[in-house]
Amino acid sequence: MGGNTITRVDLAEAVYQRVGLSRTESADLVEMVLDLIGERIVAGESVKISSFGSFLVRDKNERIGRNPKTGEEVPITPRRVMVFKPSNVLKDAVLEGNRKLNAKK
Repeated sequence: MGGNTITRVDLAEAVYQRVGLSRTESADLVEMVLDLIGERIVAGESVKISSFGSFLVRDKNERIGRNPKTGEEVPITPRRVMVFKPSNVLKDAVLEGNRKLNAKK
């Protein structure tokens, strides 16, 4: 897992190395989990992953927005959006990682 972005391939490789499934089985497992999460979110359900966070679906009402270039008022239609709310465990881990980075400087 290199770089700043973790991909499906990176997740499958991590499962392969840590769990011991074949590479194909690991990739299939990652795909199944991500597909299941996606299906539940599309259906309007929340998905909670303990000690990680929750994916929530929210309905936004119609409102008036403004075109930043022209200043013209434009209606923004009602829509459904997905938000991620990290768990306190994940928040604490991020803060701790930040503290360690700052301590090295």
